[in-house]
Amino acid sequence: MTRTGWQATEQYIIGPEKIQEMFPLLNMDKILAGLYNPGDGHIDPYSLTMALAAGARKYGALLKYPAPVTSLKPRLDGTWDVETPQGSITANRIVNAAGFWAREVGAMIGLEHPLIPVQHQYVVTSTIPEVQALKQELPVLRDLEGSYYLRQERDGLLFGPYESQEKMKVQDTWVTSGVPPGFGKELFESDLDRIMEHVEAAMEMVPVLKKADIISVVNGPITYTPDILPMVGPHQGVRNYWVAVGFGYGIIHAGGAGKYLSDWILQGEPPFDLIELDPNRYAKWTTAQYTEAKARESYGFNNIVGYPKEERLAGRPTQRVSGLYQALAPKCSMGFHAGWEQPNWFYRPGQDTQYRPSFRRTNWFEPVGSEYKQVTQKVGVIDLTPFGKFHIKGQHSVRLLDHLVANVIPKVGFTNISHMLTPRGRVYAELTVSHQSPGEFLLITGSGSELHDLRWIEEVANKGGYDVEIRNITDELGVLGVAGPHSRRVLQKLTSEDLSESAFKFLQSKSFKVSGIPVTAIRISYTGELGWELYHRPEDSAPLYEAIMNSGQQEGIDNFGTYALNALRLEKAFRAWGAEMNCDTNPLEAGLEYFVKLNKPADFIGKQALKQIKAEGLTRRLVCLTLATDDVDPEGNESIWFHGKVVGNTTSGSYSYSIQKSLAFAYVPIELSEVGQQVEVELLGKNYPATVIQEPLVLTEPTRNRLEKKGGKDKT
Repeated sequence: MTRTGWQATEQYIIGPEKIQEMFPLLNMDKILAGLYNPGDGHIDPYSLTMALAAGARKYGALLKYPAPVTSLKPRLDGTWDVETPQGSITANRIVNAAGFWAREVGAMIGLEHPLIPVQHQYVVTSTIPEVQALKQELPVLRDLEGSYYLRQERDGLLFGPYESQEKMKVQDTWVTSGVPPGFGKELFESDLDRIMEHVEAAMEMVPVLKKADIISVVNGPITYTPDILPMVGPHQGVRNYWVAVGFGYGIIHAGGAGKYLSDWILQGEPPFDLIELDPNRYAKWTTAQYTEAKARESYGFNNIVGYPKEERLAGRPTQRVSGLYQALAPKCSMGFHAGWEQPNWFYRPGQDTQYRPSFRRTNWFEPVGSEYKQVTQKVGVIDLTPFGKFHIKGQHSVRLLDHLVANVIPKVGFTNISHMLTPRGRVYAELTVSHQSPGEFLLITGSGSELHDLRWIEEVANKGGYDVEIRNITDELGVLGVAGPHSRRVLQKLTSEDLSESAFKFLQSKSFKVSGIPVTAIRISYTGELGWELYHRPEDSAPLYEAIMNSGQQEGIDNFGTYALNALRLEKAFRAWGAEMNCDTNPLEAGLEYFVKLNKPADFIGKQALKQIKAEGLTRRLVCLTLATDDVDPEGNESIWFHGKVVGNTTSGSYSYSIQKSLAFAYVPIELSEVGQQVEVELLGKNYPATVIQEPLVLTEPTRNRLEKKGGKDKT
C-alpha cells in the first residue's frame, strides 16, 4: 500500500464488513482486513487466444499451424531462416514465445534458457447451491496463509494451491530429455494427497467447499524461471533474437508483454523500465541444478510474506564466487548479485549471524553503523568482484564510445563516469570508463546490468559497423575496494608506486604491483571517501586481501559490506542505476548534468532528444530528503504526499549514520524541489514529515580536499 499511491493499479485495504459483503461465503472468524484489487479477475485463455488471433489476422498477420520449428539459422546480415514442416520463413527478427517448448527453441541456437516446468494443480467443483444463489460474481480470493487462490467457476468454485518446496513436483525430465514430442493439451496425473493441507485450509475459510463435489483436478505444466519473473526482451550474444518466456502466471501477462515487446522493437528502446524481466539477468552460471533449486523455492514461497533485505538461499552459491568467498562467508551475511556472493554486512562477536526478518531496523542496523564509522574514520575493505567488466579496443573504439556515451572520452590514464542514453534521452546505463592506453578501454558497470549493458554496446557496434573488439572480462578480474582516510597509508606500505595526492590524482588509473601482485588501480570509491579500486587476477584475490589486511593492522583496518556502501553513497548524493536513473528517467531530471556534455562534437545517442527536453523544461526533479522517522527507513518506491495528494515517489533510502536520520532520494514535481520544501513519505501505512535538503549531505573527499586547499575549512 505504501507503493500504490504513485502506481496506476487501483487497490484498497478493506475491513471485515466490506469483505463479508463482497464474499458472503467466507468464515469471518480469523479475518481482520483484506487487500482489494478492483481490476483483478479471470478470463478463458482459449477464447482470448482465438480473439487475439482474429485481431492479428485483421491487421495483416499470417498465422500457420501446426508449424513446429525444426531449425533456426542466423544469417550474416542479422536476419533468420526459420524452418518448419510448412516451409522456410525469412525473418528480420524472431521472438521465442514458445512456453514450455522455449528451452528446445533456445537450444537450437546454443542457448540454455533457465526454465523449468512445475506441476500446478487446481480443483473445480460441481454446482454449489450457495454459489448459484449469489446475485453477483465473487471476487477472486487469494489466501496467503493457506497458500491458494479461489474463484467462482460458473455455479461452482475453482481453487489452486501453491505447495511447499518439499511437496511440489518439478517436471525435471523435460529439462534433461526435452518435452515429449506431440505434448500439447495433455495433463499430468493428479495427486490430491499432495495438496490436501491446502484443500483443508480452503474448506475452513470457505465452508461450503466441505459439501461440494469435486468434478475435476487439473494438473498441468507452468514454466518457471529461477525467480518466478518472466524473461522478456532481446537476448545478449545473438542478434535479433527476442524472448517472451517463463510466465509463471499464464496468459494474464500476454497483453502487457506483447505491447512492451512490440513498442521496443518499433522504437529501438524499451517503452519503460522493466530490467527485472531482462532475459540477460541470467547467464552461464545459471545451471539446470540452480534453476530447479530456485524454481522450487520460488514456487514454494509464492504466498509467503517477503521482507526488505531478505536473502533467498536455494541454489547458492553458484560457480560465481570470488577468491575471498571462503574467507568472508563465515563472517558475514552474503547478498546475491547476478550469480555472485557479495557481503551485505559483517557480524560482530556476540551478534546474530542470520538476518532477523523485519520491516523495521533489525539486526543488521548496528553492524552497518560500525562499518560506516570504519570507512569514515579509519579504513575499510570491500569485495567488489561482482562488477561487470568489459574490454574494448580497435581502430574505432574511441569513435564508438563517443557515440555511445554522453560524457567526453577520458584522457589516457584517467577514468570518468559516463552514461549511455536511449534515442529518447533516457538513461540506459551508467559506466565508469577508463582509458588504459590509446584506443584501449576498461568499462565497469553494476553486477545486475552486466549483460544488459553489453548487449546494447554490441548492438550499437554491429549496426554502425565499428571495427572494434568487445570482450566481457567480468569473470577474469577480481576487484577489491579500499576506502577511508587511512587507505593511502595502508596501500603505500605495499607498493613503490607514489600514491600521494599530487602523484595519483582522483580519477587517475595506473597499473603497478601491490605486495608483488599486479593490479590496475583506479582512484575512485562509491563511498565518496579517499579510496582505490584494485583490479587483479581472480587467483590473486586472497593473497592481495591478506596483504592489505596485514598492512592495515596499525590503522585498525576491517571489512565492510554493501549496506554500509549504500548509506555512504546516499549521503554523498551518488545516484544508482536502477533506482535514481533508468529507462524511465532522463539524466537532467536525475541531476546528472555534470556528466552530460551536450556541447561535445560527437552526436551521441539521445543528444537531440536531450536538447529538446532541456528546451521544453523539466516537470519533475530528483531531490534528497531527510525524514523524521522512528525505527523504519525508506527502501525506495514509497509514495510522496503533499497536501493530501500523492505527488511522487522515493527511489532509494537508508539511515544516515552521520545525522542519525533517515535519508531518501525522491522524484517530486519541479515546484516542490526547492531546498527546505516540506513533504511527507509514506512508510508502513504512516506518513512521516520529510524535508528537501541541499545535496550532498556529506561532501566527498576530493571536494573536502579542494576546499581545504582554498582555505575553506570552515565550509566543510
